[in-house]
Amino acid sequence: MSSHGQANALVIGGGSGIGAAVVELYRERDIPVTVWDVSGAYDIHCDVGQPEEITRATDETLAQAGIPRWVTITAGIGHAGLLVDAGPDEWDRVMGINARGPWLCMRALASVMLRASQPGSMVATSSISAHLIDRAMGLYGASKAALSMIVQVAACEWGHAGIRVNAVAPGVTRTPMLGRAAEGSSWLDAVAARTALGRLGEAEDIAHSIHSLHQMEWVTGQVLDCDGGLSLHSPIDSFGAGSRRERPSR
Repeated sequence: MSSHGQANALVIGGGSGIGAAVVELYRERDIPVTVWDVSGAYDIHCDVGQPEEITRATDETLAQAGIPRWVTITAGIGHAGLLVDAGPDEWDRVMGINARGPWLCMRALASVMLRASQPGSMVATSSISAHLIDRAMGLYGASKAALSMIVQVAACEWGHAGIRVNAVAPGVTRTPMLGRAAEGSSWLDAVAARTALGRLGEAEDIAHSIHSLHQMEWVTGQVLDCDGGLSLHSPIDSFGAGSRRERPSR
Protein backbone atom coordinates (compact mmCIF):
# COMPACT_ATOMS: atom_id res chain seq x y z
CA MET A 1 0.00 0.00 0.00
CA SER A 2 1.16 3.54 -0.72
CA SER A 3 3.06 5.24 2.08
CA HIS A 4 0.72 8.19 1.60
CA GLY A 5 -2.15 6.26 3.18
CA GLN A 6 -5.17 4.41 1.87
CA ALA A 7 -5.21 4.78 -1.90
CA ASN A 8 -8.28 5.33 -3.98
CA ALA A 9 -8.06 4.17 -7.56
CA LEU A 10 -9.38 5.09 -10.99
CA VAL A 11 -9.42 2.59 -13.85
CA ILE A 12 -10.06 4.06 -17.28
CA GLY A 13 -11.29 1.26 -19.51
CA GLY A 14 -12.21 -0.89 -16.52
CA GLY A 15 -15.37 -2.39 -18.00
CA SER A 16 -13.70 -5.38 -19.64
CA GLY A 17 -10.42 -7.16 -20.31
CA ILE A 18 -7.31 -6.08 -18.43
CA GLY A 19 -9.09 -3.10 -16.89
CA ALA A 20 -11.82 -5.29 -15.42
CA ALA A 21 -9.16 -7.58 -13.95
CA VAL A 22 -7.52 -4.55 -12.30
CA VAL A 23 -10.88 -3.49 -10.86
CA GLU A 24 -11.53 -6.98 -9.50
CA LEU A 25 -8.08 -7.06 -7.88
CA TYR A 26 -8.71 -3.72 -6.17
CA ARG A 27 -12.11 -4.77 -4.89
CA GLU A 28 -10.70 -8.02 -3.52
CA ARG A 29 -8.27 -5.86 -1.52
CA ASP A 30 -10.94 -3.35 -0.42
CA ILE A 31 -9.37 -0.51 -2.39
CA PRO A 32 -11.99 2.06 -3.41
CA VAL A 33 -12.12 2.23 -7.21
CA THR A 34 -13.97 4.27 -9.82
CA VAL A 35 -14.40 2.87 -13.33
CA TRP A 36 -14.64 4.82 -16.60
CA ASP A 37 -15.74 3.02 -19.75
CA VAL A 38 -18.25 3.00 -22.59
CA SER A 39 -19.42 -0.60 -22.07
CA GLY A 40 -19.45 -3.31 -19.44
CA ALA A 41 -19.64 -2.45 -15.76
CA TYR A 42 -18.66 1.19 -15.24
CA ASP A 43 -19.38 3.99 -12.79
CA ILE A 44 -18.89 6.88 -15.20
CA HIS A 45 -19.42 6.76 -18.96
CA CYS A 46 -16.37 8.08 -20.78
CA ASP A 47 -15.23 7.73 -24.38
CA VAL A 48 -11.52 8.64 -24.28
CA GLY A 49 -11.75 9.64 -27.92
CA GLN A 50 -13.90 12.62 -26.89
CA PRO A 51 -12.02 15.33 -24.92
CA GLU A 52 -15.23 16.80 -23.49
CA GLU A 53 -16.17 13.42 -22.02
CA ILE A 54 -12.79 13.19 -20.27
CA THR A 55 -13.34 16.63 -18.75
CA ARG A 56 -16.81 15.67 -17.56
CA ALA A 57 -15.67 12.30 -16.20
CA THR A 58 -12.84 13.98 -14.32
CA ASP A 59 -15.24 16.44 -12.69
CA GLU A 60 -17.65 13.64 -11.75
CA THR A 61 -14.84 11.55 -10.27
CA LEU A 62 -13.60 14.44 -8.13
CA ALA A 63 -17.12 15.09 -6.88
CA GLN A 64 -17.82 11.45 -6.08
CA ALA A 65 -14.50 10.06 -4.90
CA GLY A 66 -11.93 12.83 -4.64
CA ILE A 67 -8.53 12.86 -6.34
CA PRO A 68 -7.38 9.34 -7.21
CA ARG A 69 -3.91 8.31 -6.11
CA TRP A 70 -3.68 5.37 -8.52
CA VAL A 71 -4.76 5.97 -12.12
CA THR A 72 -4.74 3.01 -14.50
CA ILE A 73 -5.44 3.54 -18.20
CA THR A 74 -6.33 0.39 -20.10
CA ALA A 75 -8.75 1.88 -22.64
CA GLY A 76 -7.68 1.02 -26.17
CA ILE A 77 -8.57 -0.67 -29.42
CA GLY A 78 -6.85 -3.22 -31.60
CA HIS A 79 -6.02 -3.00 -35.29
CA ALA A 80 -4.53 -5.39 -37.82
CA GLY A 81 -3.67 -4.74 -41.43
CA LEU A 82 -0.83 -3.84 -43.74
CA LEU A 83 0.27 -0.21 -43.97
CA VAL A 84 -0.47 -0.06 -47.68
CA ASP A 85 -4.06 -1.16 -47.07
CA ALA A 86 -4.92 1.07 -44.11
CA GLY A 87 -6.72 4.35 -44.66
CA PRO A 88 -6.28 7.77 -43.03
CA ASP A 89 -9.48 7.34 -41.01
CA GLU A 90 -8.15 4.12 -39.51
CA TRP A 91 -4.91 5.90 -38.54
CA ASP A 92 -6.85 8.71 -36.87
CA ARG A 93 -9.08 6.30 -34.94
CA VAL A 94 -6.28 4.05 -33.69
CA MET A 95 -4.01 6.94 -32.71
CA GLY A 96 -6.94 8.85 -31.23
CA ILE A 97 -8.00 6.06 -28.88
CA ASN A 98 -4.64 4.47 -28.09
CA ALA A 99 -2.37 7.52 -27.82
CA ARG A 100 -4.30 10.79 -27.73
CA GLY A 101 -7.00 9.46 -25.40
CA PRO A 102 -4.61 8.25 -22.68
CA TRP A 103 -2.61 11.48 -22.97
CA LEU A 104 -5.76 13.56 -22.46
CA CYS A 105 -6.72 11.46 -19.44
CA MET A 106 -3.24 11.74 -17.95
CA ARG A 107 -3.16 15.48 -18.60
CA ALA A 108 -6.54 16.07 -16.97
CA LEU A 109 -5.73 14.09 -13.84
CA ALA A 110 -2.15 15.36 -13.52
CA SER A 111 -3.47 18.92 -13.64
CA VAL A 112 -5.72 18.15 -10.67
CA MET A 113 -2.89 16.48 -8.74
CA LEU A 114 -0.51 19.36 -9.44
CA ARG A 115 -2.99 22.01 -8.30
CA ALA A 116 -3.67 20.06 -5.10
CA SER A 117 0.01 19.24 -4.51
CA GLN A 118 -1.01 15.58 -4.26
CA PRO A 119 1.40 12.87 -5.38
CA GLY A 120 0.10 9.88 -7.25
CA SER A 121 0.82 7.07 -9.65
CA MET A 122 -0.31 6.49 -13.22
CA VAL A 123 0.08 3.28 -15.20
CA ALA A 124 -0.91 3.12 -18.86
CA THR A 125 -1.20 0.02 -21.03
CA SER A 126 1.23 0.01 -23.92
CA SER A 127 2.22 -3.18 -25.76
CA ILE A 128 5.27 -5.15 -26.83
CA SER A 129 4.10 -4.14 -30.31
CA ALA A 130 5.48 -0.69 -29.45
CA HIS A 131 8.98 -2.05 -30.00
CA LEU A 132 8.62 -5.34 -31.89
CA ILE A 133 8.15 -5.29 -35.64
CA ASP A 134 5.02 -7.04 -36.89
CA ARG A 135 4.12 -6.56 -40.54
CA ALA A 136 0.39 -6.69 -39.74
CA MET A 137 0.40 -4.29 -36.80
CA GLY A 138 1.87 -1.03 -38.08
CA LEU A 139 -0.87 1.34 -36.95
CA TYR A 140 -1.38 -0.39 -33.61
CA GLY A 141 2.37 -0.53 -32.94
CA ALA A 142 2.77 3.14 -33.82
CA SER A 143 -0.01 4.13 -31.43
CA LYS A 144 1.52 2.14 -28.58
CA ALA A 145 5.02 3.46 -29.32
CA ALA A 146 3.59 6.97 -29.07
CA LEU A 147 1.96 6.09 -25.76
CA SER A 148 5.21 4.68 -24.36
CA MET A 149 6.98 7.95 -25.18
CA ILE A 150 4.16 10.01 -23.65
CA VAL A 151 4.54 7.98 -20.45
CA GLN A 152 8.27 8.62 -20.27
CA VAL A 153 8.00 12.34 -20.96
CA ALA A 154 5.15 12.67 -18.44
CA ALA A 155 7.29 10.96 -15.81
CA CYS A 156 10.01 13.52 -16.43
CA GLU A 157 7.62 16.49 -16.40
CA TRP A 158 5.65 15.55 -13.29
CA GLY A 159 8.18 13.73 -11.16
CA HIS A 160 9.06 16.87 -9.20
CA ALA A 161 5.51 16.79 -7.78
CA GLY A 162 5.71 13.15 -6.76
CA ILE A 163 3.60 11.93 -9.67
CA ARG A 164 5.01 8.69 -11.03
CA VAL A 165 4.09 7.55 -14.54
CA ASN A 166 4.81 4.06 -15.86
CA ALA A 167 3.37 1.62 -18.38
CA VAL A 168 2.95 -2.09 -18.81
CA ALA A 169 3.51 -3.67 -22.20
CA PRO A 170 1.55 -6.92 -22.49
CA GLY A 171 2.12 -9.51 -25.16
CA VAL A 172 -0.70 -11.62 -26.56
CA THR A 173 -3.25 -11.71 -23.75
CA ARG A 174 -6.55 -13.54 -23.55
CA THR A 175 -8.96 -10.59 -23.69
CA PRO A 176 -11.80 -9.49 -26.01
CA MET A 177 -9.19 -7.64 -28.10
CA LEU A 178 -8.07 -10.98 -29.56
CA GLY A 179 -11.27 -10.77 -31.58
CA ARG A 180 -11.31 -13.30 -34.39
CA ALA A 181 -8.25 -15.20 -33.13
CA ALA A 182 -10.35 -18.13 -31.94
CA GLU A 183 -9.45 -20.17 -28.88
CA GLY A 184 -7.32 -23.13 -29.89
CA SER A 185 -6.36 -21.60 -33.24
CA SER A 186 -3.02 -22.53 -34.76
CA TRP A 187 -1.93 -18.89 -34.46
CA LEU A 188 -2.55 -18.82 -30.71
CA ASP A 189 -0.91 -22.22 -30.31
CA ALA A 190 2.18 -20.89 -32.06
CA VAL A 191 2.25 -17.78 -29.85
CA ALA A 192 2.03 -19.91 -26.73
CA ALA A 193 4.85 -22.12 -28.04
CA ARG A 194 7.09 -19.05 -28.59
CA THR A 195 6.34 -17.69 -25.12
CA ALA A 196 9.07 -18.61 -22.65
CA LEU A 197 6.58 -19.45 -19.90
CA GLY A 198 4.63 -21.67 -22.27
CA ARG A 199 1.16 -20.13 -22.36
CA LEU A 200 -0.82 -17.06 -23.35
CA GLY A 201 -1.13 -14.17 -20.95
CA GLU A 202 -4.28 -13.74 -18.89
CA ALA A 203 -5.84 -10.42 -17.91
CA GLU A 204 -5.08 -11.23 -14.29
CA ASP A 205 -1.36 -11.52 -15.07
CA ILE A 206 -1.29 -7.96 -16.36
CA ALA A 207 -3.46 -6.69 -13.50
CA HIS A 208 -0.95 -7.92 -10.93
CA SER A 209 1.88 -6.18 -12.79
CA ILE A 210 -0.10 -2.93 -12.85
CA HIS A 211 -0.87 -3.17 -9.15
CA SER A 212 2.81 -3.78 -8.39
CA LEU A 213 3.94 -0.76 -10.42
CA HIS A 214 1.57 1.47 -8.49
CA GLN A 215 3.29 0.42 -5.29
CA MET A 216 6.90 0.80 -6.49
CA GLU A 217 7.55 4.29 -5.20
CA TRP A 218 11.10 4.57 -6.57
CA VAL A 219 10.14 3.58 -10.13
CA THR A 220 8.96 6.03 -12.79
CA GLY A 221 9.23 6.43 -16.55
CA GLN A 222 9.44 2.69 -17.14
CA VAL A 223 7.63 0.51 -19.67
CA LEU A 224 7.49 -3.01 -18.24
CA ASP A 225 7.17 -5.88 -20.70
CA CYS A 226 4.80 -8.36 -19.03
CA ASP A 227 4.51 -10.95 -21.77
CA GLY A 228 5.70 -14.23 -20.26
CA GLY A 229 8.86 -13.90 -22.34
CA LEU A 230 7.15 -13.66 -25.75
CA SER A 231 9.32 -10.69 -26.74
CA LEU A 232 12.44 -12.81 -26.29
CA HIS A 233 11.54 -14.13 -29.76
CA SER A 234 11.29 -11.62 -32.58
CA PRO A 235 9.68 -10.94 -34.94
CA ILE A 236 6.14 -12.00 -34.20
CA ASP A 237 5.00 -13.73 -37.41
CA SER A 238 1.30 -12.93 -37.63
CA PHE A 239 0.81 -14.57 -41.01
CA GLY A 240 2.64 -17.80 -40.26
CA ALA A 241 5.55 -19.39 -42.05
CA GLY A 242 3.30 -20.71 -44.82
CA SER A 243 2.43 -17.24 -46.10
CA ARG A 244 5.97 -15.97 -46.59
CA ARG A 245 6.79 -15.03 -50.11
CA GLU A 246 8.81 -17.63 -51.92
CA ARG A 247 12.16 -16.54 -53.23
CA PRO A 248 12.22 -16.41 -57.02
CA SER A 249 14.13 -19.25 -58.62
CA ARG A 250 17.30 -18.40 -60.46
